[in-house]
Amino acid sequence: LGPGSTPSISARGSMECSVKKRAPRAIKEIRGCATKMMGTQGCPHRHQRLNIFVWSKGIRSVPFRVRVRLSRKRNDDEDAKEKLYTLVTVVPVTSFEGLETVNVDAE
Repeated sequence: LGPGSTPSISARGSMECSVKKRAPRAIKEIRGCATKMMGTQGCPHRHQRLNIFVWSKGIRSVPFRVRVRLSRKRNDDEDAKEKLYTLVTVVPVTSFEGLETVNVDAE
């Protein structure tokens, strides 16, 4: 994927664990997909709105899908091990039908 892309991520893995661990597991699933898709090492940075969206229906009733924007950013911290990190933000959509991954040019 390019420097910025907008895929839809399914939180299927969170439905396979107990109900009291679904929201934290969904966050881990999103984080794993982001690192795999963007090819950056380390923990991707997630926006606060993504956290609010995942936890909006509580710990048990996690949304099945989430549309996110993945952006590869340069790490400004001089002490950082990795030069790049991934920023994960939520993109609000009304329906997931017919959506495909879209590459977005850097603003």
